[in-house]
Amino acid sequence: MWGVAWAFGGRVVLRIEDHDGTRSRPEFETQILEDLEWLGCVADFRAPRQSERGPRYAEALGQLADAGLVYPCACSRKSIAEIVGSNEGEVRYPGTCRGLDIEGAIHQGRRILLAAERFTFNDLRLGPVEQVPADVSGDILARDRHGHWTYQFAVVVDDLDQGIDLVIRGEDILASTGRQIQIARLLGREIPPRYLHHPLILRPDGIKLSKANRDTGIRDLRALGWGVERILGAAAQALGVGTGAPLGWDDIVAAVRALGR
Repeated sequence: MWGVAWAFGGRVVLRIEDHDGTRSRPEFETQILEDLEWLGCVADFRAPRQSERGPRYAEALGQLADAGLVYPCACSRKSIAEIVGSNEGEVRYPGTCRGLDIEGAIHQGRRILLAAERFTFNDLRLGPVEQVPADVSGDILARDRHGHWTYQFAVVVDDLDQGIDLVIRGEDILASTGRQIQIARLLGREIPPRYLHHPLILRPDGIKLSKANRDTGIRDLRALGWGVERILGAAAQALGVGTGAPLGWDDIVAAVRALGR
């Protein structure tokens, strides 16, 4: 991510996405920041934490509500899965609460009404991608039944406010791009950011690396004696850049620029 941003001549914004208060922990944040500093990943700007931006998210949602695009939803993830008969992967919201008079009901979230529009964007790695968010996800949940702002909504408002024009992230988030472009347009952003979705680093069994599965992280490799350049070289190879030989940041920036020619 840092190498691509530097290759494009961009500035890096560090954002702590702690919108989910049930999963975020101060110790996780501390470890991430320490590992980034050790790797030489120095951000140009540190944005406010998402947990500090509730009033701004409420303001943005109010803008959409004034346009008649927000409605209350009392559905849980389990109840939606039961309705559509699946709880694997992404489940399209079937619009159960759309049009119902449930304002004031206990444990209700807020959904954004998405028209069936087709969006095409050019991924800097994958090329043209076409998506119809309403067909894939249905109406987007902006705030859940427990009052937590969702990733899908919070990042759109953050990108808009922070002037983000290049988003680099894993291809497991590719399906979210069209809906985020659509929400941003509803909020007044006509020109979306550029996107680059990189391949995931996978375990030998094909499952992506995850802390939940206790997979090896930067701190573990450091404890084993791996240096920065060895880790960067291995990561670059896993993402299709380099041979696995140790690499410095200048090497990675040069390799990314060469791919873009």
